[in-house]
Amino acid sequence: SLKMASDSPESLMTLCTDYCLRNLEGTLCYLLDNETLRLHPDIFLPSEICDKLVNEYVELVKTDSVFEPHESFFTLFSDPRSTRLARIHLREQIVQDQDLEAIRKQDLVELYLTNCEKLTAKSLQTLVSFSHTLISLSLFGCCNIFYEEENPGGCEDDCLVNPTRQVLVKDFTFEGFSRLRFLNLGRLIEGVNVETLLRPLASLAALDLSGIQLNDVGFLTQWKDSLVSLVLYNMDLSEEHIQVIAQLRKLRHLDISRDHLSSYYKFKLTRRVLNLFVENLVNLTSLDISGHTMLENCTIPSMEEKMGQTSIEPAKSSIAPFRGLKRPLQFLGLFETSLCRLTHIPAYKVSGDKNEEQVLNAIEAYTEHRPEITSRAINLLFDIARIERCSQLLRALQLVITALKCHKDDKNIQVTGSAALFYLTNSEYRMEQSVKLRRQVIQVVLNGMESYQEVTVQRNCCLTLCNFSIPEELEFQYRRVNELLLNILNQSRQDESIQRIAVHLCNALVCQVDNDHKEAVGKMGFVMTMLKLIQKKLADKTCDQVMEFSWSALWNITDETPDNCEMFLNYSGMKLFLECLKEFPEKQELHRNMLGLLGNVAEVKELRPQLMTSQFISVFSNLLESKADGIEVSYNACGVLSHIMFDGPEAWGICEPHREDVVKRMWAAIQSWDINSRRNINYRSFEPILRLLPQGISPVSQHWATWALYNLVSVYPDKYCPLLIKEGGIPLLKDMIKMASARQETKEMARKVIEHCSNFKEENMDTSR
Repeated sequence: SLKMASDSPESLMTLCTDYCLRNLEGTLCYLLDNETLRLHPDIFLPSEICDKLVNEYVELVKTDSVFEPHESFFTLFSDPRSTRLARIHLREQIVQDQDLEAIRKQDLVELYLTNCEKLTAKSLQTLVSFSHTLISLSLFGCCNIFYEEENPGGCEDDCLVNPTRQVLVKDFTFEGFSRLRFLNLGRLIEGVNVETLLRPLASLAALDLSGIQLNDVGFLTQWKDSLVSLVLYNMDLSEEHIQVIAQLRKLRHLDISRDHLSSYYKFKLTRRVLNLFVENLVNLTSLDISGHTMLENCTIPSMEEKMGQTSIEPAKSSIAPFRGLKRPLQFLGLFETSLCRLTHIPAYKVSGDKNEEQVLNAIEAYTEHRPEITSRAINLLFDIARIERCSQLLRALQLVITALKCHKDDKNIQVTGSAALFYLTNSEYRMEQSVKLRRQVIQVVLNGMESYQEVTVQRNCCLTLCNFSIPEELEFQYRRVNELLLNILNQSRQDESIQRIAVHLCNALVCQVDNDHKEAVGKMGFVMTMLKLIQKKLADKTCDQVMEFSWSALWNITDETPDNCEMFLNYSGMKLFLECLKEFPEKQELHRNMLGLLGNVAEVKELRPQLMTSQFISVFSNLLESKADGIEVSYNACGVLSHIMFDGPEAWGICEPHREDVVKRMWAAIQSWDINSRRNINYRSFEPILRLLPQGISPVSQHWATWALYNLVSVYPDKYCPLLIKEGGIPLLKDMIKMASARQETKEMARKVIEHCSNFKEENMDTSR
């Protein structure tokens, strides 16, 4: 099989970084005065390690709900003698002025601040301390960094009358930033004079002014000999802008794209403008004109266009102005333009909406800074995944995961991304996905469920989880998944379809897991939640899948878990059981689930006295005659009574019905069952059944246990013969055959069980030498 890019294990560096960040106190740090983190004095870390620690820390705070941020984290890097920082990427609300202030002595080369809305003008002053080393700087979306708080009165009492005002800082410039080459000022707030701000920079190579409206960009010509990349996304252009751009002859990357939904633009792109770019910008390798309306037709007549094989040769270009290119472009952005649907496009990579390749290129190019475009591109991918088959599945999955992680709080991306994940993880793609990739999907799905109480996101996330093997694939996040599902089910107003999926998932999660998992989930309120759902359905007189799944989930979670059985009784579970029997006398599946659960309760010796009432015993006795669901209901009722009988006559604290009468009905029931019945039951252990064998107080319980074993080893030998042998059942059966109190027919059956198991062993002996 081909090794997938995403399947390579994490590097040792990544694993160590992750471990240290999750255990700072036990690894790099100690706690001073029980509150402040301090670096151990003998630690010296190079920038390769420090950069990774800071960047991974930001990632963890952003995407892992379990990870606790530390107030004093950035102070660990305050002293360049023990820690070195060079290239760091900080995002969103995680960073505040004091965090940057803490690392001001570091010689930063690259500082990306993306959407850090908590930074104010105090951080502008901190930037100055990096001015002599900084080569790359991004202030994208840091909308408050040019504001400072001004207290007009300046005295204590006055503050109450005049609260602080936000005042725009006008005198800051990049004076002294002599090495700065790459600058991103995207989404800078209005009122800051960009020209004055930038004038001191001697030789800019890359500038991003996304989302800023400048009527005069003449000042850009001062860098006509150095500027290789210019981004003017969402700037409304004019003829003057075009003339200035055409003079920037060193440009290799030009982006004048726009969001065609964002506002009304006067500017229309023409054939002449594209010709001007092709003639003047001879070094151009990347051009983005996404979202533009073409004023006139600049395509080649369709007869000529359709000829021959698809080609990226400029000479054959379907877009006339690009026939003047010396060589194909590396990248051409045509998303949401009519041009992307043409046949011959002279570029190696095109973003557009024509096919999967173009759509994936769009998601890749725009995710970081343009969520509004990305969510529309993911929507297109969703349609492709839903209707056709994705040919670049792994790339598609990774791009959607990245977008969901990057824009955890963007509702549009969460809705479209979670919907796309559902189709990208379904069974037909299963074989192509690694464990690591599927775990990443689960993580972002859970993030979405945590951040959004919104119905569509919740439904998409729950449906996506159904594409996984449960509980195996979800076990690494076991507590978290359960908490989220219970949270959904406890909401007072609940969408019916989400409720159904969530109960189904809850049921699957408690099936086939260890008892400590079941206990933990019980303590989280699982039993109570299921009983509440049952109560609600009873009040509506509805027996639907939610009702059946809820009882099934209770059956699973009480299996060999006494604490949960006790919880069931304490929260009036028996009352609900009787009410459901009465309200839904014909619902066989429901009866089976309820009696399976009561079988678990009856296995707990301390709880059996609570079942010892005339009402309950009568109900169990009457259910012995039930033909519901084959033998399941009758079998489970008999199992409950077998455990109660096992406590002996002195535990029978009721007058009606008589113990002997019930025993007779049990014998009659067992004799009526077909020994070859296919079963709707799954035993992980025979221990509760085996404990009924070595005793003489209740021969009927002994007989029920032997019948159960005989049925299971005959019908499912591969599964149950090894289990019976492993759990020491054979010696117990042999001893029972010697007991005087055991009935003859029970002994006969026991012999057959032993014979079955020894035949099974012989058949499966490995005879190869």
